Amino acid sequence: MNKRTFLKQVGLTAFAAVESSQLINAKPVLPPQKSANTLKNWVWVNPDHKESAEVLTERYKKYKAHGITGIFFEADDEKHFTIAKKQGLTTHRWIWTLNRGEESLLKAHPEWYAINRKGESCADKPPYVGYYRWLCPSRPEVRDYLENVVKTELSKPYVDGIHLDYVRYCDVILAVNLWQVYGIKQNQELPEYDFCYCEVCQQKFKEKKGIDITKVENPDQNLSWRKFRYDNVTRLVNHLAETAKSFKKPISAAVFPTPEVAKRIVRQDWVNWNLNLVCPMIYHKFYKEDVSWIGDAVEEGVKALHGKFPLYAGLYLPDFDSNDEISQGIKLALKNGAAGISLFGNVTDDVLKALVKGVN
Repeated sequence: MNKRTFLKQVGLTAFAAVESSQLINAKPVLPPQKSANTLKNWVWVNPDHKESAEVLTERYKKYKAHGITGIFFEADDEKHFTIAKKQGLTTHRWIWTLNRGEESLLKAHPEWYAINRKGESCADKPPYVGYYRWLCPSRPEVRDYLENVVKTELSKPYVDGIHLDYVRYCDVILAVNLWQVYGIKQNQELPEYDFCYCEVCQQKFKEKKGIDITKVENPDQNLSWRKFRYDNVTRLVNHLAETAKSFKKPISAAVFPTPEVAKRIVRQDWVNWNLNLVCPMIYHKFYKEDVSWIGDAVEEGVKALHGKFPLYAGLYLPDFDSNDEISQGIKLALKNGAAGISLFGNVTDDVLKALVKGVN
């Protein structure tokens, strides 16, 4: 199943001196917008291993000609990577990080999987959908396993970098537009979707804070417990970032749309990750927002990052009602400080034209 079948999921410059009353209402000065020739734009691709070299050469040449500069490949395929590189594209390997449902891993290490507040394991009772099998980021064995995955991918000469996806906890709250899809009303954090309460998490939290989280009346409201989980994911990402650095290759991540949304619904504190770039998935219709929200989300992310690394606005093509809307979304992202765009969906010739229109 393709990754988003279910989840159809730069610093600020100084202010000029102004009167105090003006400063209160002033908007932050965003980084100067890049020209179309200096922007970097990405595409998420699940490579079709059967496609011919001729078809791939034509496609990736067209991507490059229309302003695409890099591809996140969801599967390893030397043919795709090599041909894309020949057309001048950067090739990164896109991996599922903490959502790992491969049968061999499930059989070998069911104890590695996250456990919800009801005591149910993702290994045998996945939440929402069958492929939601979340590893627990508290466990050193999980960290080592994922480090080896990253090392394996980055050791391949045709792989230019690593792109992390599903690098978070399970959605404790779904994007609001998905509630009706699954017949769930999530006005609060329900125990069956609240992870992870495994013995390792409980013990580490007790060692750190002196609190037995199973004895807390409302654990979902405990701020230290929230931070504990943010930090678990952050430590994992930053460990993998050091691994990538040892290969002298960049690391990036697909994350939830804004820092606030990411922390609130998937325990993802991405502004504190040591990445080379980030691609927030600003899928506006998932949150019942219009196209203008893309600009708002980008602005929030850019301000929170304070120039730590560039932000590329992830746009979900089926969310747009027209190619003009795609161009509008791109313009809003760039106007609010995005370093470029990352597209998910069917990148047709019309979409490529919309990209060109959006960046000019």
